[in-house]
This record gives sequence, C-alpha cells and structure tokens, in this order.
Amino acid sequence: MRLKLEASTVTHRGQVRENNEDALCERPDAGLWAVADGMGGHANGDWASSQIARCLSEFPLPGDFDSACLRIADQIHAANQTIYAEAQRRGVQMGSTIVVLHVAGNRFSVSWVGDSRGYLLRDGQLIQLTSDHSQVQELIDRGLLEPEEAKTHRMRHMLSRAIGVQDAVEVDIVVDQTEPGDVFLLCSDGLSGVLTDTEIGEVLRTLGPDQSTDRMLDMVLARGAPDNVSIVAIGIRECTEIPASAGTGGANL
Repeated sequence: MRLKLEASTVTHRGQVRENNEDALCERPDAGLWAVADGMGGHANGDWASSQIARCLSEFPLPGDFDSACLRIADQIHAANQTIYAEAQRRGVQMGSTIVVLHVAGNRFSVSWVGDSRGYLLRDGQLIQLTSDHSQVQELIDRGLLEPEEAKTHRMRHMLSRAIGVQDAVEVDIVVDQTEPGDVFLLCSDGLSGVLTDTEIGEVLRTLGPDQSTDRMLDMVLARGAPDNVSIVAIGIRECTEIPASAGTGGANL
C-alpha cells in the first residue's frame, strides 16, 4: 500500500507580540516537518528557533526509518549545544521548544522538547501524542492539579525542559504505524493555549489538512492571539494505482 502526504503550514506573530519567534522546517520530500517556538525575546528567541530549524533542514535523512529517528535526535542535540554556547557568550538565557514529525512508508515518529505539541486525528478522534515538558504538566502528572486548571495557572508558561537552556537535553519520541486517513497536527502553544482540543479536532474533522490551518489561525486571531502561532497539518491518504493494462503505465493519482 502506497501512501501520499498532503501538508499545509502557517505561522503568524499574533496580535500582541511585535515579532514572530516561531520557526518552521518543511521537508515534504523527506517526510519531515517541525515547529520550533523560541524564547528569550527578539534577537534571542527567534535566533534560537531558527537554529533548530536550520539543523533539521540541512542534514541528509537516512532511508532506514530507525536510523532517521536517531539522526533527528542527534540534530536536536547539536542545536541544543549551539544555542547553549551562544547564550553563554551573549550572557543571556534563550532557548526554544521543538516538535518534529517524520513519516516514512507506514511508520511515523514524533520527537519533541518543550510544550509545542503533536496531535493525531484518527477515526475521528484527536489524540495528543506529546506530553508538555512544563511545570503545570508535572503538577498534573503528580495529581496536584486538574487539567482544566492548567490554562489559567500562574505557572502555565514555565517550561521544565527546552532546547538551549542547559548543556544537555533529553529528547522524547513516540513511534507508531500510519493509517490511511490519518491527519497529524504540529503546533506551538500559540494555538493549543487558545483553542481547546475539542475545537482543534472539530476543525480537522470538518476541513481536513489543506484548509484547517488557515481556519484555526483565523479562530486564534479572533480571540486576540496573545502569542506567536504556528500550525502544520499533514494528511495521509492511500494512493490509487491504475493497472498498467489500462494503458497508463500504472500512474498514481
């Protein structure tokens, strides 16, 4: 079974921030997409996120899926060292989150650090594949905070893990099988902090990947868009193969 990927991306500075410190990496031919959300202010946060995007854009991706996953993690670690060293040189704290999707054949991986999220819409159900590396999520995991309290908690923007903050970082990863009809969503917290998972799932079910990014951005902007927002939607569908006997040579549609 051959699968075809269809992607749509959008990034915006929002209605409050003067600059966009988010960065995207788009490598559709390699089946790789990423969203990085910088922190540390203009000239620091945007530099950090762009360094991660550059590291993920400039390396040859191995054809073997497992090897590719390891190389993605290596690139994230390399970006961490670069950003941390530059932060020490400048005498400032800066960093970035990262969430990366890689799809090859019938397998996918999502790698992440921080609170930029990866979702999967499958059979009409929205599944959050990532778990935020944040102080609030740690409180939830320990049973000290209810999930519905997280959006208004005073520590909701405090990360427990990010790229470039320390000289070493741990990268989390999930790996699974793809299915025709899957829709993946990568986003910065400029989206997940404004729209609920229920709203995100409804847009993806209704519009699909090609129109959903613009629709979700419009919804965030209508609610004031207090942060930069980046959204990447990737849909997977089965290719239709026409038999060679039909005189087309077995083309894919």
